Amino acid sequence: MFVAWRDLRHARGRFVLIGSVVALITLLVGFLAGLTGGLAAQNVSAVLGLPGDRLVLQQPSTGQPSFAQSTIDHGARVGWQDAAGVDEVVSVGIVQGRASGAGSPAVVGVALVGLPHDERSTVGALAPRSDDELGLSSGAAHDLGVGVGDRVTITGTDYRVASVGGDAWYSHTPVVAMTPAAWAAADERVGGDGRATLLAVSGDPDWSAVADRTHTSASTPLRSLTALETFKSEIGSLGMMIVMLFGVSALVVGAFFTVWTMQRAGDVAVLKALGASTGSLVRDALGQALVVLVAGIGVGMAAVVGLGALAGGALPFLLDPLTTLVPAAAMVLLGLAGAAVALRTVTAADPLTALGSNR
Repeated sequence: MFVAWRDLRHARGRFVLIGSVVALITLLVGFLAGLTGGLAAQNVSAVLGLPGDRLVLQQPSTGQPSFAQSTIDHGARVGWQDAAGVDEVVSVGIVQGRASGAGSPAVVGVALVGLPHDERSTVGALAPRSDDELGLSSGAAHDLGVGVGDRVTITGTDYRVASVGGDAWYSHTPVVAMTPAAWAAADERVGGDGRATLLAVSGDPDWSAVADRTHTSASTPLRSLTALETFKSEIGSLGMMIVMLFGVSALVVGAFFTVWTMQRAGDVAVLKALGASTGSLVRDALGQALVVLVAGIGVGMAAVVGLGALAGGALPFLLDPLTTLVPAAAMVLLGLAGAAVALRTVTAADPLTALGSNR
């Protein structure tokens, strides 16, 4: 690293420039990753917070299962309950609705989720024990401006708020949990048939065989997210932008170090004439790139954390290792891959060049 450190000290301006570019790209990638994570959480956190090992949706005759179109009839429910290896079947109803707090004219869009009370799951813990009560997620309580004991009106019926719990969202609307009977009545009032949307099944049956027999699909909560149309379109477009930014970072870093290494060709040839091995020169060049990348990415991620903390109250922004450390590690690896493209100048340098054989 002797030559690399001398280069870094001698040409500080150039390395500060490329470090600044890396920091800005990191800021874009990190902020977009945090925004993607926040939007995803506001889209699917209620689905991931449901009980059961698999979520069972109606399998349409054509196309893929959909939360918006799925209804579970009595026959499908009995088929799963009677299947060998099934420990528990919980009917879950989900429908979009509108709610208003007592004494407030504001009407808020909410996701009405009906299921029995169950402390083992996030959404189940919100469910009330009485048909005239509701459990509100923190987002629903905030938007409605109500707390425990207050009254909330949904489809013309008043309910008492029994609890305010976790941050559960479904398709960007906050969750309001109800008992199955209260949910079925509310669903009928908004034009539904009162039948459950899905089944949360626990156990270890032959999932494929039971699903085929009952004309349903059974997927883990994570894999069932593809049944949310908004999730697929939203995450697909944002994910493509992140991938493109990763590619841009690799190209920018690779182009910078390619030009820089070509300018150092004479110095590299001199080092080879003095006996330096190709491996040591490669490590020197990659070490130099690593220093620049770590410094630039560190500054960029510090800005992401700071801005993310400030924007968390106004934007759906998620700060966790998946949206900070993982993009930072990917940026380092892609940057080194881009810098590795410039190593041909190092490996192909001819010591005779330094001795003037071509003059």
